[in-house]
Amino acid sequence: MAQTAVNVYNPADGRLVGRVVDETRESVAEKARTLRGAQPGWEALGHKVRAYWLFELQTWLLDHSAHIADVLQSETGKPRAEAELEVPAWVDLINYFARNTGKFLADVRPRPHGPLGWTKKLTTTFRPYQLVGVITPWNFPLGMAAMDIPPALMAGAAVLLKPSEVTPLSALELARGWDEIGAPKVFAVATGSGDTGSGDTGGAVVDAVDYVQFTGSTRTGQAVARQCVDQLKPYSLELGGKDPALVLADADIDRAAHGIAWGALFNAGQVCVSIERVYVEAPVYDEFVTKLTQRVGELRQGQDDRGFGFDIGPMANMDQRDIVQRHVEEAVAAGARATVGGNPTGIGAFFQPTVLVDVDQSMSCIQEETFGPTIPVIKVADADEAIRLANDSRYGLSASVWTRDSAQGQRVARRLDAGAVNINDAVANLFSFALPMGGWKQSGIGSRWGGNAGVRKYCRQTAITEPRLPPVINEPMWFPYSKARIRFVFGAMRAVGARGLRRFGLPKEKDR
Repeated sequence: MAQTAVNVYNPADGRLVGRVVDETRESVAEKARTLRGAQPGWEALGHKVRAYWLFELQTWLLDHSAHIADVLQSETGKPRAEAELEVPAWVDLINYFARNTGKFLADVRPRPHGPLGWTKKLTTTFRPYQLVGVITPWNFPLGMAAMDIPPALMAGAAVLLKPSEVTPLSALELARGWDEIGAPKVFAVATGSGDTGSGDTGGAVVDAVDYVQFTGSTRTGQAVARQCVDQLKPYSLELGGKDPALVLADADIDRAAHGIAWGALFNAGQVCVSIERVYVEAPVYDEFVTKLTQRVGELRQGQDDRGFGFDIGPMANMDQRDIVQRHVEEAVAAGARATVGGNPTGIGAFFQPTVLVDVDQSMSCIQEETFGPTIPVIKVADADEAIRLANDSRYGLSASVWTRDSAQGQRVARRLDAGAVNINDAVANLFSFALPMGGWKQSGIGSRWGGNAGVRKYCRQTAITEPRLPPVINEPMWFPYSKARIRFVFGAMRAVGARGLRRFGLPKEKDR
């Protein structure tokens, strides 16, 4: 089957900036075979040599960081500051996993739980899945890949990356770097349309690999999960979010306004953990709205090249801009008001940074994922109402609590239905690799990072038992059964596990 091309456009001005191959199932299957052929040798190298190659890639990325930022800007329209962030993200993640995987993958030797285990040495070992598929979205074309490729490679797996067809160019730069440093052929990129399904590149990747890490929309994630379940294939999904911020009456309002503006509008609001709704206690509501409106109104939106003249870029495409516009228009039609912004602007996929007030919980801007530069704000009577409304969502990725009272912040955090909660901060969990990053409800299944779990998720576990003492010919539980041996073993189990007199085989008075 002949391969066709996928066009790549700059969303800031609509320019055609590249074309990539729309790979067929046959092409994906061939890449998978090559990766599988190289994986056993990669695993056999050991974690120290694998770390060497990751650090070589880190050096290459740093040496080519300016060019990579150019490529990122061309396919996303991001401000320069945000385009330059993605290589440092790779640097940080490579450093963390390359330096720690040795201890993360070390054999675990648990203590036996009782008499049957006392005579055994217990060991858990970790062996990688041979081929991991990583399917990434368009919001951080290089940075999202950094979240999963380094730990999977360090685990000893080969990796097949499927980037979004909207932003595939930086992924190809990553593949070029891996090739130019001369690393083993255990990483490849498959470009093409679609995220999953029987006839597209994403679906072919799911079919070809042993483990799937998908990041994207809830709808597509459900399709990936169904495809994996049909094949009894393990998977992890990071899906949509509708992250709440709770501003309590004792909060530092200046910090809250600045932090929420950034947490909601970073990358034009196109972040899985963007703040998408804000609940503010009544005594500080007016002050907060005033300061948030002022802060958002000061932000600079536009298209830059290598300068740092803008804070907010465009949406990834016009479809995404239309979602943002619909949410704002529906809110205004239902009685909400934009204190700043509220309209599309420019020739590309730009939408003004927007603060919405007089919002209620039923509006689409509260119930649906927006993934854009809007900040709807709702006044609440107290923290209990804020928590109730924050939890009134089908999503549960992350949240934030703003308060000067640390104890109160901890109490509120533990009542929120979210995979992560930041106190007096926004998006901070995205930079904390020792913590798990996963969602509740329709925000996903499984998690990434979390210290050793970030590498072990790409491994299968083997439980090994070995006699602690010199082996005898016949174990107590083996044939032929002996009353004396069975009574001895069961008696030891009862003595350790039972309560009260029953530990010694003595019934309670009422049982006699």
